[in-house]
Amino acid sequence: MVAQNGKDLLIKLDLNGGGQFETIAGLRATRISFNAETVDVTSLESQGGWRELLGGAGVRSASISGSGVFKDAATDERARQIFFDGEVPDFQVIIPDFGIVQGPFMITSVEYAGAHNGEASYELSMASAGVLSFTAL
Repeated sequence: MVAQNGKDLLIKLDLNGGGQFETIAGLRATRISFNAETVDVTSLESQGGWRELLGGAGVRSASISGSGVFKDAATDERARQIFFDGEVPDFQVIIPDFGIVQGPFMITSVEYAGAHNGEASYELSMASAGVLSFTAL
């Protein structure tokens, strides 16, 4: 894989629940992380005293974060609605030359900021809330 342009890592949200995904406008920085909890099954019989983990067990999760400036009323309004209504809609994350991750996410935090001589900005954090799918590009 060759170097990729950071602006091509996109977070898209389902605007109406019908599978119509639109990029969250104004994002300047995006991040997705995948996590897997481990299940330790080490016992006195573990060879050499080495830790043993149970494969295929534990909880898997993903988190998404992004920050940017206000550029589009529709996606800003939808993100706000999702947060205040406690909705868990589908999101897509486009990872350039890798694939598309799609599934339900909950917006866990929304932060707004602005300086008197600068633009208003926002930060979003989201946590996976169900099964995620991956489609290779």
